[in-house]
Amino acid sequence: CPIETPEGPNIGLITSLSLYARVNDFGFIETPYRKVVKEDGKVRVTDEIVYLTADQEDKYTIAQANAPLNPDGTFKNPYVRARRRGEFPLVPVEEVDFMDVSPGQLVSVSTSLIPFLEHDDANRALMGSNMQRQAVPLLKPEAPLVGTGIEEKVARDSRAVVTAEAPGEVVRVTADEIVVKEDRDPQDLSLLGRSPYRVYKLIKFARSNAGTCINQRPIVRPGDRVERGDVLADGPATDGGELALGANVLVAFMPWEGYNFEDAVVISERLCRDDVFTSVHIEEFELQVRDTKRGEEELTREIPNVGEDAVKNLDERGIVRIGAEVHPGDILVGKVTPKGEVEPTPEERLLRAIFGEKAKDVRDASLRVPPGMDGVVVDTKLFSRKPRDERTRRRDQERIAEIRKEGEERIRRIKEDRDRFLRELLKGRRSGVWKDADGNLIVGEGTELSEEFLEGLDFDSVRPEGSWTQDGKVDGRVEEVLKLSEELIRGVKEEVEAEVEKVQHGDELPPGILQIVKVYVARKRKITVGDKMAGRHGNKGVVAKIVPEEDMPYLPDGTPVDIVLNPLGVPSRMNLGQILETHLGWAAHKLGIRVSTPVFAGATIEDVKEALKEADLPEDGKTVLYDGRTGEPFDRPVTVGYIYMMKLIHMAEDKIHARAIGPYSLVTQQPLGGKAQFGGQRFGEMEVWALEAYGAAYTLQEMLTVKSDDVMGRARTYEALVKGENPPEPGIPEAFKVLVREMQGLGIDVMLGDDQGEWRP
Repeated sequence: CPIETPEGPNIGLITSLSLYARVNDFGFIETPYRKVVKEDGKVRVTDEIVYLTADQEDKYTIAQANAPLNPDGTFKNPYVRARRRGEFPLVPVEEVDFMDVSPGQLVSVSTSLIPFLEHDDANRALMGSNMQRQAVPLLKPEAPLVGTGIEEKVARDSRAVVTAEAPGEVVRVTADEIVVKEDRDPQDLSLLGRSPYRVYKLIKFARSNAGTCINQRPIVRPGDRVERGDVLADGPATDGGELALGANVLVAFMPWEGYNFEDAVVISERLCRDDVFTSVHIEEFELQVRDTKRGEEELTREIPNVGEDAVKNLDERGIVRIGAEVHPGDILVGKVTPKGEVEPTPEERLLRAIFGEKAKDVRDASLRVPPGMDGVVVDTKLFSRKPRDERTRRRDQERIAEIRKEGEERIRRIKEDRDRFLRELLKGRRSGVWKDADGNLIVGEGTELSEEFLEGLDFDSVRPEGSWTQDGKVDGRVEEVLKLSEELIRGVKEEVEAEVEKVQHGDELPPGILQIVKVYVARKRKITVGDKMAGRHGNKGVVAKIVPEEDMPYLPDGTPVDIVLNPLGVPSRMNLGQILETHLGWAAHKLGIRVSTPVFAGATIEDVKEALKEADLPEDGKTVLYDGRTGEPFDRPVTVGYIYMMKLIHMAEDKIHARAIGPYSLVTQQPLGGKAQFGGQRFGEMEVWALEAYGAAYTLQEMLTVKSDDVMGRARTYEALVKGENPPEPGIPEAFKVLVREMQGLGIDVMLGDDQGEWRP
């Protein structure tokens, strides 16, 4: 695909496969074309598909997919625009060898989701393609009013949705599962032992690698009839089985108090209040229990120097309960580590001799909620290899009993189905000699087998001598049923044993680790100032202000707009697709329809005008807007309509960070950088120049010494602040000492001097 590629140094090196393309046996990419044949003096496009690689394609003349054709497949015009060796000549139809299968054939999946792509500049289409991958699944996904018709295919092929595997009727629907009673042919041997009820389990509130929420919601009702391939449940970012990365919002293109200057976005409070751009995020916290030199660490709720209030949400193992609300600093998992044993003093020895062994010294090593994180615990997992505690053992026993019961039920179903098949086959036939396991005769040879007799028979105990019946064909079928059922029963037994083994065995953990606890905390995030939003045309921006609904500009009928974008963001970027989408979206919303406009073969500007006219809207897509604060109309008509906006994963809440005292680098003794290390803000070269330019000498001195790497000065300044004295003179920064040592390492003897004489650092 010529459009979807990264923006940075890898531009053009990492690319995506185009629609319809495939990789052939030799590892080359090939793409399909329709064959053009010449017969009876006519040139006709057939439905025969031929895949060509880039070098093969070079030899042929290929017509465009939108060349006009007659119903019989012949070309309407004597000349068509074609592609030949990188040129685009107008050629007579007789010279054409192949024809493209679709106009969207040269773009990738992501790009083909952009409506009116043909009106966007390629640079912006590139951003639009890449940003769709960064969209956050919303709490209430909404399919676009203006799509390209490929959204359903994308949702289905991404396996985000649950589809029916066989036709049938929906019997039961809950949040966790959907049960479908399948239509089946009673004579079909492949269904042996399979229940007619198929259960589709749904994924609930799982965490994706990006920390967003994967949740499936049923969209069918009990009593609904479903065919194979029908969508039963929506996944994350799908709506009604269609891809839904964002929401349709009413937009106005106009400046608003300068708040949407430079790609900023002004949004209405309604988008927060109605949870239009609200998403659920799940954070994973992990704690390892290790076997240390001083002894084993252990999970517990008995933590030294911690009040009862801090452990009220922990269970007896010290793991937080599901459903607890947690805030920064709260304990998620209680853990204690043994302290190093020190040699006891004589007094201690005496006390120990009198009162016996005192409790081992342990220190608190619990897992706590990091700063800036509030949420609800949605799941906890404990993996352990050591002999488990009583509670876990009990739970394991229950799980094993459940697995065995499920296995028995499956075997019973297989036997029931086997017996039914056998009764059907043997009814009315003449038998061979049948004996039971002890060698007693059940039926003599030539007996006619009645339905009543077969009903009461236990087929597990029958041992025929020679043949089952006097008909070789029936015998073959009986043997087939028995063999298949035996294989199935053996398979079920093996599966059950493997599952039981898995439960009993414990978890595979790295050496030195006894247990691992994982805690999942979920939080709802509404859209806030500083979050990044984008449309599908590379029109990205940051929320600058959230305005009360009543202050937003409103339409003549009183509807306030949801979002105000800056019109200056359109002309220079040449992504006019967003304007056409806005117009068509307005018409579609008014008419109550959804529109699909495929890439390179979609609606024309005339079609958009026609749609606006049909919806009784102004043909230029503009209307007078009124200022929500004064009620006055704005000076000029404004472009309004519905545009599809997405919330991207770059959210202010993840990036906000503050540090008071934190970790320092070992060598330079300077604060670490970055949020992950709880680091400081770098005061770089240019920032130093700024302070120098203002002559802010003391501020600069502080920045370069006590606030950075003057170890002595840091401690002395802290002391002075505590005692309420004036801050002391700064000392020598650690970085200088490192430089001197470096020079000494190179054999340069560095001497420092002052008025009194020389001294070595």
